[in-house]
Amino acid sequence: MRENEDLLKDLKILFVEDEVNISKLLKDALGEYFYSFTMANNGEEGLSKFEKIKPDIVITDIMMPKLDGLEMTKKIRQLDENVPIIILSAFSDKEKLLKAIDIGISKYFIKPFDPEEVLNYLSDLAKKIDKNRVLKINENFTFDTNTKNLFENDKLVNITKREKQFLTLLLQNEKEILAPQKIKDELWNEDVSDERLRTFIKRFRIKTSRELVRNITGQGYIISVNNE
Repeated sequence: MRENEDLLKDLKILFVEDEVNISKLLKDALGEYFYSFTMANNGEEGLSKFEKIKPDIVITDIMMPKLDGLEMTKKIRQLDENVPIIILSAFSDKEKLLKAIDIGISKYFIKPFDPEEVLNYLSDLAKKIDKNRVLKINENFTFDTNTKNLFENDKLVNITKREKQFLTLLLQNEKEILAPQKIKDELWNEDVSDERLRTFIKRFRIKTSRELVRNITGQGYIISVNNE
């Protein structure tokens, strides 16, 4: 088995390329290794899909219609400063390379490239990403901030989509007490009673731990984080 191959299976890749043959080549060569391998035909579509799927890694050409790879990368950097971005380009001139480096790319491959070389780089990158995306909540629980999966002692906890949203909301505001109304507004698109919210949180605690979410009387809820 390729080193770090098990980590690749959790990663979402966004590949932005207007040349159909290259898109097919890379997807056929690499697609099966990843959780998902999403393709876009130009920078505008790439940016739209980035916002929708929130990939772990972006791979992009430079010269594309509507929005080129460098301009797309600048816009992505405004949304996410840390996501690795890999440039594939037929252009080897220093000016474009320096521009790409200046806006924060992780790697630059010159066409024609070897898909195996790209996969080797992604395999090395996967280990670094894995360390950054998994949040240790306390000594028992960890949370994958990308897949939104919760683990108790490395075993997957079966929680619903709304429960994942609830946990994400708590972690995003880990130092704040969240008022019941804020939780309702974020998790439901309808009027929700206090009783329904209490029942929802009770079920979440049964699946996880009574100590994971604290109820501050008269104020709301806060997550008990001890990730030292």
